[in-house]
Amino acid sequence: MNFHGKDIKIFTCNSNRAVAQQIAACLGIPVGKSEVTSFSDGEIAVSLHESVRGSECFIVQSTCAPVNDNIMELLIMIDAMKRASAARITAVIPYFGYARQDRKAKARDPISAKLVADLITTAGADRVLTMDLHAAQIQGFFNIPVDHLVGAPILANYFKKKIGDNQDDYVVVSPDLGSVTRARNFATRLGCPIAIIDKRRQRANVSEVMNIIGEVKDKKVILVDDMIDTAGTLCNAAQAVVERGGATEVYAGATHAVLSGPAIERIKNSVIKEVILLDTISVPEDKHLDKFTTLPVAQYFAEAIERIYEDKPVSSISV
Repeated sequence: MNFHGKDIKIFTCNSNRAVAQQIAACLGIPVGKSEVTSFSDGEIAVSLHESVRGSECFIVQSTCAPVNDNIMELLIMIDAMKRASAARITAVIPYFGYARQDRKAKARDPISAKLVADLITTAGADRVLTMDLHAAQIQGFFNIPVDHLVGAPILANYFKKKIGDNQDDYVVVSPDLGSVTRARNFATRLGCPIAIIDKRRQRANVSEVMNIIGEVKDKKVILVDDMIDTAGTLCNAAQAVVERGGATEVYAGATHAVLSGPAIERIKNSVIKEVILLDTISVPEDKHLDKFTTLPVAQYFAEAIERIYEDKPVSSISV
């Protein structure tokens, strides 16, 4: 085995400390001693309270809201470790913010996902470990290795137990055309048929459901997406499969619980019976609904971290 550092050290910033602690527990090590605070003018201050010289360091930080603060915390901690002679630094980003700004949708648009990738690389990260990038090609924005985990197996295992031997009673539905590949792969894992919602987006965060491609009548529907942001797409799709398609029940599964704006109110008032989320983003107590079921990702990330440390392939991880 070719160890790049003498030992593994797990550090965390402020966005998702619970996941970092769970990852460290899975690896049987403590979370590294560090402090991330702010000065009175809002500047971020990072202090490392233990040596990282020659160590393999992993920094756990989802770049969720407040997005810019969380990105700066990550960048500054990477810089601190680089200057403290860490052997190798891996940015563990369960949720990668700015991922939806991955192309020029109109003239003079920035490609912010590329900019963030450049910032992480320039700060001194040697590699990135993340989950369910909104667009998989964002891996190519980095000039360092990116290990890209997928959350579908964790969600699929949960639904397999719920479905049992009744695959014919369920249909996996893609809430829009952009998620068809994800839904098809998910349906294959469950052994269920697939349907697609064809929608027309009028403007940002506003969508209109147009057609249902596939048969959902008298079926239990599982809506699958990579994230739930304002929940407009999800709730419109749920309403469509019930009112237009004749579905009997609706469940939803997503990796990232962004849950911005009116998302909570929309989900609360929707026909969706249960929403299964992964804990890549910590859901605040005031946003938690009885409909939510949260599944942990720590074991998955811990195994990936162990494999990175031991120079073993990450792609062969099974959940």
